[in-house]
Amino acid sequence: MQTPAIIGQPAPELQVEKWVQGGPVSLQQLSGQVVVIEVFQVNCPGCFVHALPEIVRLYETYKNRNVTFLGLATAFEDFDKNTEQNLMLLLEHGELTGDPLQQLGKAELLDDGRLDYALPFPIALDKHQMIEPDVSTENVRDFILGQLPDFDTMADDERAIIIQNARHYLATRSQLPLTFTTYNLQGTPSCIVVDQQGILRDVSFGWANHLEPLIERLLDEPPEK
Repeated sequence: MQTPAIIGQPAPELQVEKWVQGGPVSLQQLSGQVVVIEVFQVNCPGCFVHALPEIVRLYETYKNRNVTFLGLATAFEDFDKNTEQNLMLLLEHGELTGDPLQQLGKAELLDDGRLDYALPFPIALDKHQMIEPDVSTENVRDFILGQLPDFDTMADDERAIIIQNARHYLATRSQLPLTFTTYNLQGTPSCIVVDQQGILRDVSFGWANHLEPLIERLLDEPPEK
């Protein structure tokens, strides 16, 4: 396992199983570029409704400037759906599966059952390590605090529900997504932003409407210190 990522420190390299579209590239090779990495799961409806369309828009806005966009398909749950096979159906044919197909179809957000946009940037598969489930009290607590630093200040009934959900999740987790874990991501969609010096500047979860002003600010910084 790599050293955990820290805002303001050099960004750890992505741990990639394989590049399935474009690439291979490394953060070291991208020195001098602002790098935006969108982390998603194939079985994540919110990724396709909000995050990925916004990243595609930003890609079109900045593709001729000093910004590189990357996609990283990960899996921290639903391992039977978040597969390379389903990822390739998405990339090659715009086909969704599982929850995204059901929810986007019901909301009439698909074009003849397919996405009405493509992902035009390089995309990699997160590397995964097989693990034995660990639901010890210490591991459950460490997992919760990594996601909810204010856990100890919550009401007892809230904490009980969180502990129950965390135990269930950890009991079914058979794989550890290495880049996802290194960057201590809370879920998907998540976005990682690295500046022109290779320094990690931002990690966000969910709808990230601050990305465009952040990119502009980083582009205004000198490429070398």
